[in-house]
Amino acid sequence: MTAALDLGRRAQAMLDALAALSDEDGRITRLYLSPAHRRAVDLVARWMGEAGLSVSVDALGTVRGSLPPARSGPTANRRLLIGSHIDTVVDAGRYDGTLGVVAGILAVQELAARGIRLPFGLDVLAFGDEEGVRFPTTLASSSAIAGTFDPAALGSADADGVTLREALVGFGCDPERIPDAAYAPDDVLGYLEVHIEQGPVLEIDNLPLGVVTSIAGQSRFHVTVSGEAGHAGTVPMTMRRDALAATAEMMLAVEDVARAGRDDHMVATVGRLSLEPGAVNVIPRRASFTLDLRAESDPPRAAAAAEIRRRFGAICEKRNVSYLMDRYHDTPTTPCAERLRNAFGRAVDDLGIPVRRLTSGAGHDGHAVHALCDIAMLFVRCRGGISHNPNEYAEVADVGLAVEALVGAVAAVAAEADTARGGGER
Repeated sequence: MTAALDLGRRAQAMLDALAALSDEDGRITRLYLSPAHRRAVDLVARWMGEAGLSVSVDALGTVRGSLPPARSGPTANRRLLIGSHIDTVVDAGRYDGTLGVVAGILAVQELAARGIRLPFGLDVLAFGDEEGVRFPTTLASSSAIAGTFDPAALGSADADGVTLREALVGFGCDPERIPDAAYAPDDVLGYLEVHIEQGPVLEIDNLPLGVVTSIAGQSRFHVTVSGEAGHAGTVPMTMRRDALAATAEMMLAVEDVARAGRDDHMVATVGRLSLEPGAVNVIPRRASFTLDLRAESDPPRAAAAAEIRRRFGAICEKRNVSYLMDRYHDTPTTPCAERLRNAFGRAVDDLGIPVRRLTSGAGHDGHAVHALCDIAMLFVRCRGGISHNPNEYAEVADVGLAVEALVGAVAAVAAEADTARGGGER
């Protein structure tokens, strides 16, 4: 525990240093390709160099620290990737994303200090665009290393009209070199990411760490309910075609379907609602809302969406209103590879911690990297499950244990490579 505490304190000092790099005074806001992001890139690059890594910055601003293999063998031409992101939301906490980058750098230092010689190369990656706050894109950096970056995104613009292409050039990057950022799939053994849980499960279970089974798939919908406006004082309740009243019942139906899917880690959220005409004395003629639906695997999510549509139809027929439900976003579930999950699981078990497996309801860089290689994630307990918030907090001891587990997982992958002579599930 003493070693873990020391690692946690070192990590906390690095996290505090990154938290001081902000585009706004008094709070943490570090948007992609901003001046604060540039300062963070420079600081992370310095830390990587001090850890003995060879440092470069790719065409999308990802900092890449590379460690060559320490010995020859059949996996010497392959690489294990460790990464997360250093951009933030507006008014952020100091752990989301940055913890994974700091943990990767410290893990490299610990591997060297403990004399663990890897039979493959190791790259630590600090991505820049996971949050998708500045531009209407997300996971651009991690998509690029997977070879799936969409060049059309270069024409997208921020709130000031600056395009992604222009911002990259201003950052010192060459957009024409984006294809060069991609790894060849045969060159990569897998991807590991440490991240705060951003939820309350580990805290409720009184566990510092958890092994992620999958990144939940997501479906997002725009729903519009159309009724008829009328005078609030003269239309009898039995004769109303109230779009909002129907919407309220539909929202409760969504909640009911999601609760029935709890074994599939189903969650559903109505996050935005607007009304027309929006007057205090007029029955709403139209209500529009968003629906976010997530689950551990894709078939239950598809079944839930179908059941929600069925219930919406019944509610609207009963209330003499109509609805349209348009799906505008759909992301499949990203499974974590068993061999890499087990590497994290063994490392957690070796620390004397019960192995808790859980689904990630939030999206992560690993989702994009999965197009390239097997992935696995380790979650770290965070107080109150709070994230995207200045009150985001992880205990120093928990952070140290996460670094220890990452070191153990890398060592486990190395042992597997020695035994199996490379390869994997893909």
